[in-house]
Amino acid sequence: MFTMTKTLKSTQDTLYFDGACPLCSAEIGKLKACASETLVLQDIHELPDQSEQSDSPSKKELLDRLHIRSESGEWITGIDANVRAWQHTRYARISRVLTWPVIRMFSSAAYEFWLFLRRRKQ
Repeated sequence: MFTMTKTLKSTQDTLYFDGACPLCSAEIGKLKACASETLVLQDIHELPDQSEQSDSPSKKELLDRLHIRSESGEWITGIDANVRAWQHTRYARISRVLTWPVIRMFSSAAYEFWLFLRRRKQ
């Protein structure tokens, strides 16, 4: 589990998103409007094909759930990636509520349910 004590102002993260997903694109639009330049938004469909030996997840893995790669190379996924992305905005404190122990159970379950519905539509 990832924890954050302050807004990320100097750490550059890259958020990988599905630009072909209308819901994902809408969320990215909101994020882009208020995120600092320390958050790089990368549409997965614009990535070159990766070799099997790359330390990066495959395009299929990236499309399966939200991923962020930190400046140090750490991969963060799922609800933690969502919260990490919002740490680059003025809504950092509000988004951290999703990681509080009891609320995390519900936010993680809601994220997994959304993934289930998204996969069914594909």
